[in-house]
Amino acid sequence: MNPASAARRSSHLFRAAALAAAVCLTVAGCSVLTGADSDAGDGASGGSGGSGMKVALIAHGAEGDVFWDRVRKGAEAAAAKDGIDLTFVSDPDAAGQAKLVRNAIADKVDGIAVTLAKPRAMRGAVAEARAAGIPVVALNSGIDAWRAQGLLGFYGQDESVAGRALGKELDARGARHAVCVIHERGNVALEARCAGVRKTFGGQTENLYVDGADMDQVTGVVAAKLRQDPSIDEVVTLGAQYALAAVESVKDAGDRAEVATFDLNADMVKAVRSGAVQFAVDQQPYLQGYLAVDGLWLYRTNGNISGGGVEPVLTGPAFVTKKNIAGIEKFAANGTR
Repeated sequence: MNPASAARRSSHLFRAAALAAAVCLTVAGCSVLTGADSDAGDGASGGSGGSGMKVALIAHGAEGDVFWDRVRKGAEAAAAKDGIDLTFVSDPDAAGQAKLVRNAIADKVDGIAVTLAKPRAMRGAVAEARAAGIPVVALNSGIDAWRAQGLLGFYGQDESVAGRALGKELDARGARHAVCVIHERGNVALEARCAGVRKTFGGQTENLYVDGADMDQVTGVVAAKLRQDPSIDEVVTLGAQYALAAVESVKDAGDRAEVATFDLNADMVKAVRSGAVQFAVDQQPYLQGYLAVDGLWLYRTNGNISGGGVEPVLTGPAFVTKKNIAGIEKFAANGTR
């Protein structure tokens, strides 16, 4: 990299980091991750010259959640390829997330990628971005809301389809009574997963609400439920870390219930390989982050709209089982699956 290019890249990263830091000062509990925080762009072609484009990816994940690390890595890889100044910020509080969108508008970014876990709470901020002439795409959550809010596209999993696929798999494995563990109340994507399971699973399905921010509480509530109702033979969780907690719950309860889950991480790969968890439904979060950022770049540079602005771009469901786990392990170890 020549000195002029290095200076431009340093300036770009500084501006992204400065925006992220300023945003975090205004919103308690937000998580800030930018391209400067990872090695995703090292050596990548296209990132050194810079396109002059600024993009903000604004998520609803909690700080320290490895799922969002995968989304971030995908976004950073696309930003490095396209020469984009990327800011990645996140707040699990819907009002806080909406404020992050408004901060990005004030910073005059060239594109916004946003999750719509709670679409009503985000409607006003998204409308303000569109009114400011900023292209907006959705990712991960909000497949039933992005068109109504006038967004350019959606990158993620149809959670209802994924839930129905999981329900059919439970039938094939002979399950009779499933409890679906929802770790965040009001999250439309999580509710859709459990509703999908209920539609196709021939046995009994019931929802169990837990506080996903307190893993000890998750383990205790699930164990208590299993002790209360010995007929439960399947625990379905909606995130990899909650599946691992459910495995401990089964042990604590002295129960024989099986555990299946949505989403994947390196520890989940080990759990599937060992049989501690039956299978995982992977929505490929790395791909979601990558496609959302790259989609905004393609729109600006070539007028492309993924899915024509009518259909979502689906990244799942992809089933991970003992049969195919060997081909996925190395990518999970890299933090990209």
